Amino acid sequence: MELNKLLRKNILTLKPYSSARDEYTGEAMVFLDANENPFNEPYNRYPDPLQRAVKEKISKLKNIDSSHIFLGNGSDEPIDLLIRAFCEPEVDNVVSIDPTYGMYQVAAEISNVALKKVPLTAEYELNVEALLAACDSNTKLIFLCSPNNPTGNSLDKESIVKVLKSFNGLVVLDEAYIDFAPGKTLLNELAGYPNLVILQTFSKAWGMAGIRLGMAFASVEIISVLNKIKYPYNLNILTQQKAMELLEQNEQVEEWVKLLIDEREKMAEKLKALSFVVRVFPSDANFLLVKMNDARGIYQYLVEEGIIVRDRSKVFLCDDSLRITIGSKEENKIVRKALKNLIS
Repeated sequence: MELNKLLRKNILTLKPYSSARDEYTGEAMVFLDANENPFNEPYNRYPDPLQRAVKEKISKLKNIDSSHIFLGNGSDEPIDLLIRAFCEPEVDNVVSIDPTYGMYQVAAEISNVALKKVPLTAEYELNVEALLAACDSNTKLIFLCSPNNPTGNSLDKESIVKVLKSFNGLVVLDEAYIDFAPGKTLLNELAGYPNLVILQTFSKAWGMAGIRLGMAFASVEIISVLNKIKYPYNLNILTQQKAMELLEQNEQVEEWVKLLIDEREKMAEKLKALSFVVRVFPSDANFLLVKMNDARGIYQYLVEEGIIVRDRSKVFLCDDSLRITIGSKEENKIVRKALKNLIS
């Protein structure tokens, strides 16, 4: 894979904006280079545009050099940047599985880039041959999500590797839910695949959805492209400070993950016992996709009970299905009680 041939020509020749904090890093007695207000410290200062301190902590946690890390406003930012960097509007296209996370299509459409959907099998498995057959000379990116949303299952690793080896473009592997699927990440194999981009997030297992912090892991060359075209200060100082604080609580996160996995299995077993539940699909995420009779009616009933789940009935291959996030023990009990009352 030749990265320069994949990049849009204008991005290849683009001279990035250089901020004051790019031109000087470190400590000083007086900062008068960025037209900042001298009052209201520390919030009067622009944040580190490359989030070096946060990346160093993530580097130790993930056992990957910080030069391979990009931090964005959620995972949605690197998704958008990858499409804008590598796809010429009205010329290039991207390919994704179906069903999957809807932002791949939204980001592509915003950039006026065609997105081709390749159906998963009836068991929500990856059809490698169909996926590769959908690609043409103008396909720059393939989006895979594992564990997948909304199906919850992890994609077969051998199938993902086959795509990586067969496709002469970037494969974006979204691992937003990977903390709930121990041992299934491809992060430790990143160096072996120069066309692999892995997305992860602090929104799920880390309980930081509100601070909007996503990660992209890739080759130094790909990370350099993302840094080149991102907004200069894409992560504010509050997000960086909170991330630094919470990254010290890795043991707490591990406890949360264990609790949520235990609750996921308990919820799955309890739901299977309900007469109107047709199937509870296997999940490696912090949610369950549940096929049931009259899913739309049950969704409305739960809304009336003050319980909000996600109706996925109109999503391809997810007919009559609700997606139920695993909450606290108390929240899960409330959901199960409300559903049980439907047959009492």
